Amino acid sequence: MFTVRVEAEFAAAHFLSHYHGKCEHLHGHNYRVRLWAKGNNLDEGGMLVDFGILKKVLKKIAGSLDHTNLNDLPFFENDPSAERIAKYIFDEAEKLFLAENIDANILHAIDVYETPSSMARYER
Repeated sequence: MFTVRVEAEFAAAHFLSHYHGKCEHLHGHNYRVRLWAKGNNLDEGGMLVDFGILKKVLKKIAGSLDHTNLNDLPFFENDPSAERIAKYIFDEAEKLFLAENIDANILHAIDVYETPSSMARYER
């Protein structure tokens, strides 16, 4: 099994409506996102998938979230937790893989770091 990873960053604000504590107030994070692809088969050039394509996909998604209030996106239902952000990015990446004629089955996981020590993952 081969595994490859790329990462991107974005800054965004959010608050958690169903959380009781400091995170229920509007605040922001500098998010770090990692996209993992996994598969058994390499292409004729010896790659699972071109890093450049993965970076393009992830940067497009991160760019759409950069400097936004994540609560404004209907997907999050006013609770844009790191877990929900990871699922959102996974779903968007899957759509972009298909648009780029990449086998979406190689998309393995998305890691979303709110801080260097706090991370959530969504994986297939």
